[in-house]
This record gives sequence, structure tokens and C-alpha cells, in this order.
Amino acid sequence: MALIHTVDSMVCRSDCGACCIAPSITTPMPGMPQGKAAGQKCLHLDDKFLCRLWGSTERPAFCDQFKAELAYCGSHRDEAMAILTALEHQT
Repeated sequence: MALIHTVDSMVCRSDCGACCIAPSITTPMPGMPQGKAAGQKCLHLDDKFLCRLWGSTERPAFCDQFKAELAYCGSHRDEAMAILTALEHQT
């Protein structure tokens, strides 16, 4: 498992991308002028489910403000999807 993006004390897992699939994003981004619906894979995820906009000024504020934490990301991708999908439904 490759660990790529460091966010505070937790490192994003490759082959996850739950934070780029489960939540809706209502602000425009390159190639997605209307944002994206909950459950829709962001077109900026690469083949390892890592964000191609990471560190870019084009990255939506919603994405930039998300911080990987065990409470959101769980211990594996399926758990992260379940947690983030549940949170999306609550908001």
C-alpha cells in the first residue's frame, strides 16, 4: 500500500479515494463545472485513487479543507466509504 498525501498526522491511502467519491461537491472544478454528486467518482482521481489536483489552486475549497482522520477514513477503503456516505446522508 503506497501512502502518498500527508494530512496532519494521518497519511492518505492509495487505492482509497473515498473522500473523492462519497461526498457531493457543489462548487465548480476543472472539467466538472457543476461539481459532483454524492457517490460519483471525481474525474481527478488517478488510477490509484489519488487526487490529481492535490496542492493545486484549482482544487475545490471543500476538498482542501477535508482532513484525513481515523474518524472519517477508518482502517480501510470500505470503512471510509461507509463513514463518509453516512455523513453525506446526514448533511
